[in-house]
Order: sequence, then C-alpha cells, then structure tokens
Amino acid sequence: MKVMKFGGTSVGSPERIKNVSSLITNSGEPVFVVLSAMSGTTNALVEISDYLYKKNPEGANDVINRLEQNYMKHVDELYSTEEWREKTRSFLTYEFDYLRSFTKDLFTSFEEKNIVAQGEIMSTNMVVNYLKECGVKAVLLSALDFMRTDKNAEPNPAYIKEKLTDILKETTGYQVYITQGFICRNAYGETDNLQRGGSDYTASLIGAAINAEEIQIWTDIDGMHNNDPRVVEKTEAVRQLHFEEAAELAYFGAKILHPTCIQPAKYAGIPVRLLNTMDPSAYGTIIDNVTVKGKIKAVAAKDNITAIKIKSSRMLLATGFLRKVFEIFESYQTAIDMVATSEVGVSMSIDNSTHLNDIVDELKKYGTVTVDSDMCIICVVGDLDWSNVGFETLATDAMKDIPVRMISYGGSNYNISFLIREADKKRALQSLSNTLFK
Repeated sequence: MKVMKFGGTSVGSPERIKNVSSLITNSGEPVFVVLSAMSGTTNALVEISDYLYKKNPEGANDVINRLEQNYMKHVDELYSTEEWREKTRSFLTYEFDYLRSFTKDLFTSFEEKNIVAQGEIMSTNMVVNYLKECGVKAVLLSALDFMRTDKNAEPNPAYIKEKLTDILKETTGYQVYITQGFICRNAYGETDNLQRGGSDYTASLIGAAINAEEIQIWTDIDGMHNNDPRVVEKTEAVRQLHFEEAAELAYFGAKILHPTCIQPAKYAGIPVRLLNTMDPSAYGTIIDNVTVKGKIKAVAAKDNITAIKIKSSRMLLATGFLRKVFEIFESYQTAIDMVATSEVGVSMSIDNSTHLNDIVDELKKYGTVTVDSDMCIICVVGDLDWSNVGFETLATDAMKDIPVRMISYGGSNYNISFLIREADKKRALQSLSNTLFK
C-alpha cells in the first residue's frame, strides 16, 4: 500500500478536490490518503481562536459565518447529486454550530486545539463523500483514534502501529483509506497536533506503521529544486536525494519539507516521493537511503541568522570553556546552527534572537562578545565525504567573491555551509548555481 499526502492547496477548491480524487483512484491499488485542511481554513480557525482569546465573540462569529458560506458554495460545486450535497451540508452545519459553541464558554488553549482540528475533519469528510458519490469504496479513519503523542509531545510509534493495525484489520476491502493530517491526541487523551511537519509528519508516521511501499507528498511544485526558485533563475527539480541530504536542505531553508517529518520513513527504510498535484506526470524527487557518489545535488539558504563570537585569552587549555558557553544557550532554549572554534575564541550562529540580549550578557562573563545580525546560512548538499578530493573546493571557488563570516565542513558527509550577509545571498546562490549546476 502507498501513502499519499495532499496539502491544503491541493484540496483548496472543488476543482482541485476532483483532480486529487482522480489521482487517488488512478493508482489501481488500495491507498492510504492523508489530507490537510483546505487552504485558508486553518488561518481562519486561528483567527476565530484569536477573537475568542480577546473575548470578542462577535468577531469570531463573523469569521465563522464567512467560512461557512465559502464551504456551502464548495458543496454546490463539488457534488452532482442532491443526496450527497444534503449529506455534506448537514455535516458542515453541525461543524459550524460546534465552532459557534465555543463563543459561549471560557476559552483556553485546549479549546483552541479543538477548533484548529476542525479544518482537517471538514476536508476529509468532504473528500470521502465525493469519492463515495463517484462509486469508490472509501472509508474515513479518524486520526484521533490512532495518532498519539507521548508526555514529551513526541509521536508514540508503538501506539500508532498497534492501533492502526487493529483498525485496518476491522476495515478490510476498501480501495481508499482517508485520514486527517496534523491532528492527534496527546498522552492525556486531549486533542492536540503534531506541530513540526504537520500533515507530512502524519504521512511518514503512517507509512512507517503500515510498512508502506512508498510515501508520496503531493504539493504545488515538482519536487525539491537544486536552488531557491524565488531567487535564482532556471532551477531544476532534483531527481534523487539521500534522507540526510533532504534533511539538511529542509533544515537550511527548503520550504517543501520540514526536517523532522521524514525521520520515521528514514528509520523504516521507506522511500518518500515529492510530487506536483498541478503536474502529476512530473517525476518529482525521490528520497531514500541511496547515496549517489560524486555529485553535488542542491543549495539552500536560511535567513534571519545572528552570529555571536566570544573571544577569550583564557580559553587556551581551559577545560570546560565550551561546555559553559553551550549551557548558556541551552538555558535559554536557543538552538545553535553553526560552530567554529579556535584557540582563543568560538563563533556560533542562531536563528532565534528572542533571548539574544540575555545570552550576550551571560557570555560576557567569559570573554569579549561581538554580534553580527542580518546574516544568512548558505548550505551546499551532496556527496561531500572528505575522501572526495576537491569537492569542497568547488563550493569555495563559487564563493570566492563573497565575504564569508564562517564555514562549517566535516560535521556531515552531505553538507558544507557558509555564513554570509543576507545582502549577499542572491549573488551567492546565483554564483553557486553557475559553478555547480552549469
């Protein structure tokens, strides 16, 4: 069985729902489908919650009414028979009445998570009803029945596999199994969400739980590109990536994937394919455990980086210096992206400057601190094992006219990173494309 995940834009209109339904049924074999909320819905639900936090039920009701009108229009366009229009209208009326019920009670984060979860619940019901109207043997499985996190808010793979296995045994013989992405229950049985990676994470967890043949992530672009198409002209989709390469690109700026979401697939050895709903014939990008030797695959950029350098003449031979420095960042729950060390100092980069002033004050106990803001990390990904003599030189040659603040190489066999000014990003990305992918 394959797992197919479709994002919000893929089910963003009745026409697109029909296209997605064709893709689902054309496979000719049973498929497990994960759906996001229709595009714009989650933002509207968050806006409703915001009004309710501010004790403004009138504002919340205005948004609910507008959203309900849009959905009822979708029903008229999507279904061809009055029977299925009426069934779906009845379901949606119940859903929007449920949303209105929150305007009368005390509002907390628990209620907010229940509200936000309704987007995926509505989209999956609409799609499964459409498939049934088309004569497809489809069944809706509630993600709240099997998708669960532990007390650390991390997915519980053993629980997911056990529950999902039991559910599939009870629902055999269907052509299409549909469930919601993003939403889950936490360790206390409350409605919650997977946070990082959202619906992609759901698809990867399900794929690992059922030992799927392949996990397909359908979006509105044809795979992961070898550079940022918003900045560089004539980029191309990368045909194949190792899981580590994909994770590096996702972490350092490729928006198509969250770095966390493919981990379950990686550990289970299940390939992930990125495909384009608007161009289903495009090959897309396959992500698996295969390393293509001797090839640089892609470049990504991560903005809003701050560089911090601490210089201390006492660092030389000072046991515990780095530990003390890193503990300061840990105490403020601030992750470090890049690190470079010398005998008398250490430079680090962070992408979260919320506690920057406090961190700098703490670091001043151990040396002289300087801060560079408005920086950018450029990440070059491919087979960059140190035995590939000269590969790192290709990347550094492309950066020869760009002022480089830091370089990170050797922490991974798949990545070399450069810290530069954001103002030089476009020039750097274009130069790398010209040199590496000419």
